[in-house]
Amino acid sequence: MAEEQSHTAQEQDINPWSVEGARDENGEVVAINYEAICRKWNTSIIDDKLLERFEKVTGHKPHRWLRRGLFFSHRDFDRILTLYERGEPFFLYTGRGPSTGSLHLGHTIPLQFTKWLQDVFDVPLVFMLTDDEKALFKDSITFEDAMHFAMENAKDIIALGFDLKKTFIYSDLKYVSNHFLMNAWEFGKLVTFNQVRGAFGFNESTNIGRIFFPSLQCVAAFATSYPEIWKDEPSSERTQEIANIQCLIPMGIDQDPYFRLLRDNAHRMRFPSPKPALIHSKFLTALQGAGGKMSSSDPNSAIFMTDTPKQIKTKINKYAFSGGQVSIEDHRRLGGNPDVDVSYVYLTYFEEDNAKLEEIYKNYKSGELLTGELKKMTIEVLQQYVAAFQEKRKEVTDEVLAAYMKPRKLEWKGNPNPVPAPAPAIRTKKEKESA
Repeated sequence: MAEEQSHTAQEQDINPWSVEGARDENGEVVAINYEAICRKWNTSIIDDKLLERFEKVTGHKPHRWLRRGLFFSHRDFDRILTLYERGEPFFLYTGRGPSTGSLHLGHTIPLQFTKWLQDVFDVPLVFMLTDDEKALFKDSITFEDAMHFAMENAKDIIALGFDLKKTFIYSDLKYVSNHFLMNAWEFGKLVTFNQVRGAFGFNESTNIGRIFFPSLQCVAAFATSYPEIWKDEPSSERTQEIANIQCLIPMGIDQDPYFRLLRDNAHRMRFPSPKPALIHSKFLTALQGAGGKMSSSDPNSAIFMTDTPKQIKTKINKYAFSGGQVSIEDHRRLGGNPDVDVSYVYLTYFEEDNAKLEEIYKNYKSGELLTGELKKMTIEVLQQYVAAFQEKRKEVTDEVLAAYMKPRKLEWKGNPNPVPAPAPAIRTKKEKESA
């Protein structure tokens, strides 16, 4: 008689390099608990009140990914709305760690959202390609490989439609020098090994490149790291005027440890910068379902932006976790579970029509809509999305890439109708004396 295998419940593990859902007492992977992450890392949930203020201040309806809770958490996003309302400057910063030559579907979610923020706020964007990080943290990738992947990924990013006039894309291995490197060294001088060990789990066996890298990713949020983008003739020295410009970082929640470290230390720089504001996305579920995200290292977990229509169809049909029943008869009788069904989850990202999405949910849950029919809908939506991207990607030449990666002054307008900050109240003599 075979021994029964025993299992121990395991907590979810979310960090900048891997995402693993928790496991229950039976060893089964469970869905990522985003509320638990917010509690653990002390972030704020994006609620209806914040979305209402966003619409009032910008005049734009919140993106469907905001309304559906797919971008769900933030730090100081309300402060960004105040800056925009008053017409004060801020900029966007996001990034991509190039480990393969192509983006996958999950990569495009925060990037498409960043583009939408750029369009709504009309502000500059700096886009960091962390080719240095990938070579440092993946032994199988050389620095030359990582730089090559960065250039291919940059073309993918451009194909998503970012505005050339207000977008600067750079490779760490090619760009980092001057003020950027000075900021990194100064920040590195402020942060102890105990701090990075606490944030990232480093130990005595961690190579010194990995230990220093957080300084680079953190100071990318300082406006002083990019002297060229602010003025036609940038100052030869860092200035407090530039340092005062706020940064907003859209990203996956797994990247938050970097910027907690930054928020704790930004005020200690010679030219202090405001704490960066953050807005966090959930992970696009892996094809295999709950507890993981799409990963470049597992081709069967992801839809790549280079996939053909046939490959997309095969991956969804073969690998996409189903919330349906074992048989058609049981499905008709018991209904499916759209909340765990990967095909339905993908539709929540890419189907714009709320009424249609609600109908799909209701029909699948009742058993009227079968798993094969749901998968067919998802396949068609994803094939269209990827095909449209591939057409745009063909237009991105080496000359276009060079234009985006050239350090230069960016052009933006910000809020066309700013509301001045209220004047400070004038206190009476009696109020001053009692203060």
